Amino acid sequence: MGKNHIKRLSAPKAWHIRRKKHKFITSPASGTHSPKVGVSLGTLIKEILNYSQSKRESKKILNAGEIKIDGKMRKDAKFPVGVFDTVEFSGVNESFRIIINRKGKLDLVRIKKEECTIKPCKIIGKTMFRGKLQLNMIDGNNILVDKGSYKVGDTLILALPGKKIEKHLKLDKKAAIFLTGGKHIGEIGNVEGISANKIIYKNSAGDLVETSKKYAFVVGDNKPAITILET
Repeated sequence: MGKNHIKRLSAPKAWHIRRKKHKFITSPASGTHSPKVGVSLGTLIKEILNYSQSKRESKKILNAGEIKIDGKMRKDAKFPVGVFDTVEFSGVNESFRIIINRKGKLDLVRIKKEECTIKPCKIIGKTMFRGKLQLNMIDGNNILVDKGSYKVGDTLILALPGKKIEKHLKLDKKAAIFLTGGKHIGEIGNVEGISANKIIYKNSAGDLVETSKKYAFVVGDNKPAITILET
C-alpha cells in the first residue's frame, strides 16, 4: 500500500466504494490503521460520505481546515481513518464514528458532538519499554503505562485528542462486544464465556453464538459506551 493509488477492483473488501466507476483510488498512508480496516480521508469524503464529486473538491474541503479526526485537524487526503475513529465536520456541524457494518464494509454512524471526546481502542500487544509497559493499540498508536492488569484483547476508552486513558474495559464475562470479523461481523453482544481462542456471546436476539476471540472488540462493561447503531 505504499503507492499513491491502487486499482479499485483489488481494494480491500471492507472499502465501501464504487469499484467500476473509475480504475484507481487513493491509497491511505501507512503508519496507523491497516488498509483492511481503514481508508484514506479523501476516500471517506468522496466515496462514503459523498461530500464531493472529484479529488479537487475533496482537496478544497480538506484545505478549509474544518475536518477533525479524533479531535485533531487533518488536511492530508491520504491520512488513514478506520474503525471507531471520530470524524467532525465543523463547517456543517456534523459528527460521525467509523464502524464496520453487517456486510463487512466500513461505514459511518452519526454521533453527538460530545461523543467525539472519547474513543475505544483495542490492545493488540504488550512490550516493556524503559521500565514502563507499552501497550500496542489497534490503530497503530502505543501507550506507556505503569504495570497493571492490562491484557491483549482488552479495550481502553481514550479521551480525545490527547488519548489519555479514561477507562480500562476487560475482555471478560458480561462485557459488551462488537464483532470486527467473521460471519457475525458488525454484530453486538455480551460475553457469556471464553475458552482458549474461542468466545461465546449472547446476541441481541438472545441467541448464544461462538466465534473467534480475535474478532471481539470490547465496547463497554455491559452495554456499549459509544454509539454504534443509528438511533
